[in-house]
Amino acid sequence: MTAIQISNVEKSYKGFKALKGVSLTVEEGEFFGLLGPNGAGKTTLISTVAGLIRPDAGSVQIHGHDVVTDFREARKKLGVVPQELVFDPFFTVRETLRLQSGYFGIKNNDKWIDEVMENLDLTNKADVNMRALSGGMKRRVLVAQALVHKPPVIVLDEPTAGVDVELRQTLWKFIGRLNREGHTVVLTTHYLEEAEAMCQRVAMLKLGKVVALDSMQGLLRRVSGSQLVVHIKSGALPESLRALVSHDENGNGSRYSLRVNAPSEVEGILARLREGGAVVDEMQLQQADLEDIFIQIMEGEAQ
Repeated sequence: MTAIQISNVEKSYKGFKALKGVSLTVEEGEFFGLLGPNGAGKTTLISTVAGLIRPDAGSVQIHGHDVVTDFREARKKLGVVPQELVFDPFFTVRETLRLQSGYFGIKNNDKWIDEVMENLDLTNKADVNMRALSGGMKRRVLVAQALVHKPPVIVLDEPTAGVDVELRQTLWKFIGRLNREGHTVVLTTHYLEEAEAMCQRVAMLKLGKVVALDSMQGLLRRVSGSQLVVHIKSGALPESLRALVSHDENGNGSRYSLRVNAPSEVEGILARLREGGAVVDEMQLQQADLEDIFIQIMEGEAQ
């Protein structure tokens, strides 16, 4: 079954087109990444999926329920962790989660609430007022609120922004477990190493359009596979190698990252460096990671 179906979604704000015909499908049980720089349209798309924003054109369905025409059923299928720390200062953690359960018509939910709090290390804060919690603890409660009705689809919008390492590890352990149990997870994050570690497929947005949509392995194969980082002690980089330069590491023309499609190419590159009179005193072969892919795609080098 398709968990999320986004079809030709467009959205404008006062003449600015935030989404320009976005289409993508997230399958049930996937761990899906939605990446892009600031202003790419990620939060607008998430808000549209959550039914908080009406698209100007196109449609979004959650488990077959349209988020506009069948909002109530679509919302039951979805748990969203927003970027902003939004909370009611008049309730304790447990009261907040009970109220959230009530919004979805769920009674006698304390067993699941206790399990969620335990997995997010909130148990000892259960009876603490929300306004007395640290930012990191409030973030945990937001996650708990999104999970309180056991939604089959979980959307995490920058869930670890500005939080400590302990919360990241706690969160990913619990979310990873829920994904293994069949929950669909959609993640937006600026921490690309998180996306690389967790996501099976990734969509990259740029200026309101999907510019890449593939499995993590597919993206890694699609973009130059490795980087040969060389430090030139003396001499200069030969002109014949300029086309391979992906990055001037220190900006002064002595340390370069060169794109390499296969390890067998390294010997030829070193030979050209020697022939050009360049003396290399440091060298490292690095596999391309999601950050390399992201930079190349956002710069338009890999289409």
